[in-house]
Amino acid sequence: MHKVVLLICVLLVFSNLGFGQKTPDTPNVVFILIDDMGWKDTGYMGSNFYSTPNIDKLASESMVFTRGYAGAANCAPSRAALMSGMSAPRTGVYTVGSSERGEESTRQLIPIQNTETLSDEVFTMAEMFQQAGYVTGHIGKWHLGESPLTQGFDVNVAGGHAGSPKTYFAPFNHLGIDAPEGTYLTEYLTEKAKQFLTQNRDKKFFLYLPFYTVHTPIQPQLHRVKKYKDATPDKKQNNVKYAGMIDAMDENVGEILDLLKSLNLEENTLIVFTSDNGGHLGFTWQKPLRGGKGTYYEGGIRVPLTVKWKGKITHQFTNEPVSFLDFYPTFADMLNYTSTTQKMDGESLFSFLTEGKSMSNRELAFHFPIYLQRYGRGHLESKDPLFRTRPGTVLIKKQWKLHRYYEDNAVELYNLDNDIEERKNLAKELPEKVEELTRMMDNWIEQMDAPIPTILNSKYDARVEISKIETLMKNNEK
Repeated sequence: MHKVVLLICVLLVFSNLGFGQKTPDTPNVVFILIDDMGWKDTGYMGSNFYSTPNIDKLASESMVFTRGYAGAANCAPSRAALMSGMSAPRTGVYTVGSSERGEESTRQLIPIQNTETLSDEVFTMAEMFQQAGYVTGHIGKWHLGESPLTQGFDVNVAGGHAGSPKTYFAPFNHLGIDAPEGTYLTEYLTEKAKQFLTQNRDKKFFLYLPFYTVHTPIQPQLHRVKKYKDATPDKKQNNVKYAGMIDAMDENVGEILDLLKSLNLEENTLIVFTSDNGGHLGFTWQKPLRGGKGTYYEGGIRVPLTVKWKGKITHQFTNEPVSFLDFYPTFADMLNYTSTTQKMDGESLFSFLTEGKSMSNRELAFHFPIYLQRYGRGHLESKDPLFRTRPGTVLIKKQWKLHRYYEDNAVELYNLDNDIEERKNLAKELPEKVEELTRMMDNWIEQMDAPIPTILNSKYDARVEISKIETLMKNNEK
């Protein structure tokens, strides 16, 4: 009798946690997130300069998304979208640090205040895995608060508020790591990840491996730079130091993949490889995409993305537009998670990945009601020379992409099928399409209760702004 009562109690507990019946083949998950790696920074995506044999092999065994979109155009908001499954207006995480970026005299509006941490009230993807009985490991860059241990992770290595390392060579006191002097950070994180996998080989595990590389500072190991000494540069992909960091990253990703095979875990492990935003202009280049990290042109938000599950996911290249928001509902679908308490702004990819079922005809939206100052170089890839992005919203529907900016209500319309570079603004030629997409955008803004900046900045000076733009344009011509 007591055993029956105990069994009923256990079933009720799991029912309340929001999980249906788990299937025996529910896989482990290894989610590899590179920092600031551009869409075209791998061989499989077309780079002729960077050597990425391990990632290329992974891609050859994966579903490759050529239109994979990050959660945002820079670090923290992209990671917040991934972990929460929610768009930026729901989390309040829009950027890194202050929303008042760039010179005050050139900002026409008072931006919406930014939130720098992901609230502990959010039920994260990691907490969902925990409730499903998975061991959860975080190894690398967190950037969403003091510690991932409060948001669903059993193990944390090097994760805190830091958005970048002060150095890639030990000591790493600022990351809470005690490593021998001279240890290379990428290799250290890989060794910790391998320990986690080995220790938990007989359990279900979720390993979130967000490497700090290839974020600045650009500090490669010397022997890797020498590999590129005689390499032929590919237009603006010609930075041998950055290439050296790519080389280390690829080799260490390869070590993770090799270990999974040696532990006989390959067939029951789903592996995601991607980057948190576009590449950093000045160090790498994403042609034919326009822009880079911090811009909401394709070069800032379109990222390399592969998903592998041996025997379950067929290798192919797909042009289906997907985003970081889709991973939470995908894993919830995989785990048969049925709770309705957590909002999910994406769509499950699980049936698309494993059965080839069509995705819904949905739109993707990015809301950025703040300012992000210009790069030192490559500013002509941004909206204007002063800012990578000014306050605005972007909506993507199939091949169409609409940019709307709140300082002057300007709109830009691009057909990504014919103009992946986003150079020909079709807004004046196709007013009906602008109107259609604007209605969709307005509906999304209302649904998200997304704040729009409307208060004028009294410190704004149009003459200063024009002068600075003219100076930068003249310097660029030289």
